[in-house]
Amino acid sequence: MSYDPLHNLPEKLAGKFRFETIEPIAPPAAPPTVFDTYVAPGEHASLAQKSRIIAKPFRWIEPATIPPRQWLYGRHYIRGFVSMTVAPGGVGKSSLSIVEFLAMASGKPLLGIEPPTRCRVWLWNGEDPQDEIDRRVMAAALHYGLTPEDLDGYLFTNSGRETEIILATQLRTGVKIAEPVVNEVISTIQKNRIDLMGIDPFVSSHQVTENDNQAIDRVAKTWGKIAGVTNCAIELVHHSRKSNGNETSIEDARGASALSGAVRSGRTLNVMSEEEAAKAGVEFRRSHVRIDHGAKSNLAKPPDKATWIRLTSVDLGNGDEVGVVTSWKWPDPLENVSVHDLRAVQNIIAAGEWRDSVQAKDWAGKAVAQAMKLDATNKRDKARINSLLKIWKASGALTVVEKKDSKRELRDFVEVGTWAND
Repeated sequence: MSYDPLHNLPEKLAGKFRFETIEPIAPPAAPPTVFDTYVAPGEHASLAQKSRIIAKPFRWIEPATIPPRQWLYGRHYIRGFVSMTVAPGGVGKSSLSIVEFLAMASGKPLLGIEPPTRCRVWLWNGEDPQDEIDRRVMAAALHYGLTPEDLDGYLFTNSGRETEIILATQLRTGVKIAEPVVNEVISTIQKNRIDLMGIDPFVSSHQVTENDNQAIDRVAKTWGKIAGVTNCAIELVHHSRKSNGNETSIEDARGASALSGAVRSGRTLNVMSEEEAAKAGVEFRRSHVRIDHGAKSNLAKPPDKATWIRLTSVDLGNGDEVGVVTSWKWPDPLENVSVHDLRAVQNIIAAGEWRDSVQAKDWAGKAVAQAMKLDATNKRDKARINSLLKIWKASGALTVVEKKDSKRELRDFVEVGTWAND
């Protein structure tokens, strides 16, 4: 039975209406995907023109014409990339960043590294109030004798308590990047011509799950995008996991491993170990910190070749004392040691029988102490004596010989090797 649209209308009204059949409107077709689109031979070019992802043919470039990497300070801060410093709390990572930023702002080699040029640096601290940032900056400026002219127009500081920077939040549906915040950061960097921005700590710049690799990867790459768009270096200061007394490596960065994989340069800070302190003759080892560049702690340089810093206390004159990072070099055992000193050691060694073992009563180190007026019972002097013996044995000036002692037991003795020429 057909449908009559005029059914049940009063007869006098039925003639006033006219109905036409309208064809239904088909919904728009869904865009094709790579899974359901067949590309016939000869159609590749037209499809590529519609695609947003196009493979870019490589163009041969003369290597010498490629712009070199733009390092801003040493081999850590680099334009257009993200770098990261990882360390446990209280080791000095924030203090190190402040002094390095002041070195770049002033153009002065505060830690022995000459900045290639003065840089405009922006330090954002997400934890401390502004007056604490001011204390730490001014303590470093006071220690290094900086003036207002050294920093005016080149140093910018913000506290996260007043200027919040949250790049991303985590929702049930996934990570949401705060594009307005990203755009504001980019605009601020460009407006002030910032060369380097420090984020201290990294965890304060986002609200995503720290152990979620995909979430952390998005945040890290967002900082990378900011670095790329502005041609600015971005430094992330990050906490490490609890090490239970072990040394910290990049793999020990707290949270997801995606973070360490997203940075161009990574470094760690480690407090001087008891063994290192004994070798260096350092009494207060916890104020001495080793900087290791690279991902693996087992690839770190030997302690006498590594980069070291020392934390010193600076009196602000208002009753506050603030820690400031200074450079520190592993002591050179040959400093102020002459050929005459070596000859004096050899003369005493040749005149008696001296054991190689530091536990022996007639340890060869006592001969070194006698010749050079050192105290073999003093921790610092003993460390230097050990180093001198190692150097002289390696050079052949002294040699270790196995022979029988007075009890006819085989022992290692130290004897003169090649005599030094006065």
